[in-house]
Amino acid sequence: MNNRVHLVVPCYRESGRIGVFLHALCRELTGFAGATVQVVEDGSDSAELRQMTVIIDNLRLEYECLLPLKVLPQNLGKGGAVYAGWGDHQGADWLAFVDADGACAASEVSKLLNLAIENPEPSHSPSAIFASRVKMLGRQVDRLFQRHLLGRIYATLVSETLDIPVYDSQCGLKVLPRVAFERIQEHLVIRGFAFDVELMVALLDTGCPIREIPIDWREVAGGKVNLLRDSWLMARDVMRIRSRRYVWKSLG
Repeated sequence: MNNRVHLVVPCYRESGRIGVFLHALCRELTGFAGATVQVVEDGSDSAELRQMTVIIDNLRLEYECLLPLKVLPQNLGKGGAVYAGWGDHQGADWLAFVDADGACAASEVSKLLNLAIENPEPSHSPSAIFASRVKMLGRQVDRLFQRHLLGRIYATLVSETLDIPVYDSQCGLKVLPRVAFERIQEHLVIRGFAFDVELMVALLDTGCPIREIPIDWREVAGGKVNLLRDSWLMARDVMRIRSRRYVWKSLG
């Protein structure tokens, strides 16, 4: 396997949740040819930074795939942290990110990375792969009802407003070809929680197909999203994305 993947874990005040998941993730990717894992600390305070540094430094003694902690001097938002980490790809063919809370298990991350790398679809542009929280036979999705309801409302807003048949735009596990990202990166402006909607639309409008893959997913306590405030901000960003689609279509 010659392809390489650079996986970013964006973090803002996540030292209390990331340790167990990061250990499992690095263990899962040990032996995964060319994989690198990079945690990006998105402008947390000094106490949080010290705790995160200890976690990363200790795990790096055990796992070669784990890169040194990348520290951002100020909070850029989840998208800003992901894009900053992707900038350190060191020539990787695939870029990916996963949320730090472990809602997407390490085994699910490995599954999607393998789908991307082992099925490059040489006859046309390789697809981006987005994890999807869809309840179906053989899949386990453990999610609070109110979050599921708001998620479905938001997904419907994204699908109808942007005319894209997507079931779950917000699941925190995505893998995409680096060349597809480099084609659009300078035109991406959203850095908050709606960044992956903008990313999705830009990929599609420039000719990169997207495959939604159902995964097992479980709610983890301690999330930073405020359902009322952030839902409004994300809806506002969807309207911004719609008004900017001409930019990406001109690149396609």
